[in-house]
Amino acid sequence: MTHVYNSERGFKDEFVDGLVAAYSRYLERVPNASGVMSVTAPVAGRASVLIGGGSGHYPAFAGLVGPGLCDGAIIGDIFTSPSSEQAYRCIRALDGGAGVLLSFGNYSGDVMNFGLAAQRARAEGTDVRIVVVTDDVASAPADRQVGRRGIAGGFFVFRAASAAAHEGRSIDDVERIARRVNAATFTFGVAFSGCTFPGRAEPLFVVAPGRIDLGLGIHGEPGIDTIDWLPADDLAVVIVGPILAERPSGATRAKVLLNGLGDTKYEELFVLYRTLSRLLSEAGVVIVDPEVGEFVTSLDMAGCSLSVCWLDDEMERLLAAPAAAPSFRTASAPAAAPGFRTASAPASAPARSSATPRTAPTRTAGQPVNLPGPAPARSGFVPATNLAGAVVRSLARMAAAISEVEGELGRLDAVAGDGDHGAGMVRGMTAAAEAAATAGPRGSDVLEAAGLAFSDAAGGASGALWGAGMLAAAARLSTLGQDERDALEDAPDVASIHSMLVAASDAIQALGDAKPGDKTMVDALAPFVEAFGGTTETSVRAAWASAAAVARDAAAATADMGSRRGRAATHGERSRGTPDPGAVSMAVALGAACRKEEQ
Repeated sequence: MTHVYNSERGFKDEFVDGLVAAYSRYLERVPNASGVMSVTAPVAGRASVLIGGGSGHYPAFAGLVGPGLCDGAIIGDIFTSPSSEQAYRCIRALDGGAGVLLSFGNYSGDVMNFGLAAQRARAEGTDVRIVVVTDDVASAPADRQVGRRGIAGGFFVFRAASAAAHEGRSIDDVERIARRVNAATFTFGVAFSGCTFPGRAEPLFVVAPGRIDLGLGIHGEPGIDTIDWLPADDLAVVIVGPILAERPSGATRAKVLLNGLGDTKYEELFVLYRTLSRLLSEAGVVIVDPEVGEFVTSLDMAGCSLSVCWLDDEMERLLAAPAAAPSFRTASAPAAAPGFRTASAPASAPARSSATPRTAPTRTAGQPVNLPGPAPARSGFVPATNLAGAVVRSLARMAAAISEVEGELGRLDAVAGDGDHGAGMVRGMTAAAEAAATAGPRGSDVLEAAGLAFSDAAGGASGALWGAGMLAAAARLSTLGQDERDALEDAPDVASIHSMLVAASDAIQALGDAKPGDKTMVDALAPFVEAFGGTTETSVRAAWASAAAVARDAAAATADMGSRRGRAATHGERSRGTPDPGAVSMAVALGAACRKEEQ
């Protein structure tokens, strides 16, 4: 378990504060965003490499930022994707005018949020490329490599792309190299125990004493098989087998990384590497400068993973380039950019102002790169008994209801996922309710403020999807004529509310690429929208209550399904017998929205 913390919800920000305080010679915070940036980035006319994901994995991702390595990292809450807003702000801060490469593991929340941020930045003229890391051989068969998760092998992708960027290569070249390294990298991992969130008493999953989970996920997702404990020599055979089975034809030279997952001692890793190196050599593999240590962890999980990157001459050269970051430094230091802070000449970053436009990307280390802060919430708005007021009150009830079931949502999510769904939903719904209470005066204003706040606070797939749904509903309102909008504000009717719900449902299904039957929140939302639209009730509250009962039953029925989307898809059959946490939280929220206040 985690012993050193103040609170679960403050853990990420406090860890970043400490990291920057300790390693200000390499990195600093991105202004007004949840991220860190190299002291030598951005550089005018040079492509930038920006990585990211949830915290709980250090040194990934923030520990890989510094001169010669990644230019920046976007940092989410524990095991949770950063929000699209945070990703967008980091893209802007790192844009040197020659393009930005985003690279991250293949998880639904990251794909959605980074994708949304990239779209927004592209619309403003930034050339943003995306390379998703897919190295985990246990998470999908060889013919579906694009569906694999990204784990420790991402280190090679990030390092090679960063080296290419620092050489001054074009964004086309940087993207090409990242894709080639990803396609040539294969990882397989094992776990000996689960991992535990700060403040939690129980791990996300449990490995029985004397057993080993094969093909684990780095977010606490259980493995694909469980075996009895094996001596290190025999375990090495189990680990290396799946990787050699996918060895490209003619490949001989390889970078090798043996990664500890947080609670496996370095001495243990060396015992294992002793046999792994022999097995690879016997298979005709020439190992080039191997790495043994912690590169992608999973809080306090006991386990390890082996990554092999099959090399060509270009990749080998790039993966040997000088680099300096908190968690990875080569023997030779990267060429010092102007203002690069060395250990012998420390300098603290100056205070940043808040007015530098995106069109002024050039930067010497230590010079300010500024972004506007979030727009201040309106204070003092008291919603009336109209649409805006109804939305504010509904969101408050939804936030309270979700808080009551946080633990149960986490338990459901841990069956085939990472167990953080309850925490993310509480963060998102609480932020949405608070933002709505100070927005207005119209329903569209309230929904827009709530959607943006939910997305930013929750992060992950839930943040992106709920945020998209609320924003789509707000956008539907904005398409109405003035007279129609005024009438709806004063007296919401079933038909108009249904059109907003359809817009929200369509947006969620499109963004998540999900449909009924995939075992997602859509399996509660779609039946709710259909029932609401087909009601004979004339009262919005009565129609909503009737449809909410349908959503509740539909969420319960997801227990009979296998997951086909998100992290849980890797363990789709394992999830049978347990309702989908996203569908359950959707049903709980919808049911609470129409609940009458107690007198």
